[in-house]
Amino acid sequence: MTVRIEKAGAVWTVIHSRPEAKNAMDPDSAEALVEAFTAFNRDPEAAVAVLWGEGGAFCAGFDLKHAAGNGSALDGLGYAEAADGSLPRGPMGPTRLELDKPVIAAVAGPAVAGGFEVALWCDLRVMEESAYFGVYCRRWGVPLVDGGTVRLPRIVGSGRALDLILTGRKVEAEEALRIGLAERVVPEGQSRLAAQALAREIARFPQACMRADRRSAYRQEGLPLREAMRYEWDNGVPAFLAEGAAGAARFASGKGRGGRFDDL
Repeated sequence: MTVRIEKAGAVWTVIHSRPEAKNAMDPDSAEALVEAFTAFNRDPEAAVAVLWGEGGAFCAGFDLKHAAGNGSALDGLGYAEAADGSLPRGPMGPTRLELDKPVIAAVAGPAVAGGFEVALWCDLRVMEESAYFGVYCRRWGVPLVDGGTVRLPRIVGSGRALDLILTGRKVEAEEALRIGLAERVVPEGQSRLAAQALAREIARFPQACMRADRRSAYRQEGLPLREAMRYEWDNGVPAFLAEGAAGAARFASGKGRGGRFDDL
């Protein structure tokens, strides 16, 4: 079993464990990760997930032993929608899933090539000081096909994205934090604990409102301003009716005064 799930209340930790291969992705692991995150998304008790690679590596990319010499590794993984609108999984597993809930990448060691793309698929990235990103597949003639050329420019801008895509250079944690590729940098061995603490903090909030704001932040990409703001309104009003009015009443009763939110 290369993928397992550990649950702590509303926080799920999805663990990819192929340490002998620096957690490089093979087809079985890719399928198992899709199943794990699909189950997370469907579980009404789950709020936030953490993705962590066991053994000191987030993911060294696709296991090229499965691609050596032929293109069979891509068989059945095109982009044709099924009748229900679903897509085949990406070669790296969950990168085509559009979840309703946030996922945090806990990054130790390499997150390179396809592993970089998996980290980009996550909402937030918590990196250890020696962790690094990179389009290392540039060296082997393997293109980015799991969202890397789409998500990377949206996160860091086209110029920086093209620098990383065209050169395939190593991006260490300090630079990743500076250019917006990482949201937290933590000491060695602390990425999982720090990501789980962040997940617990997010899971404390009213979830309908949090998910509505997350959905709008993604949906606005590429929309004209007026259309994006209209979507924000239409998307946010049901969340306000479900949670916001009650939250405003709690504040009016004295909760959260003086910036104290520990008892929410």
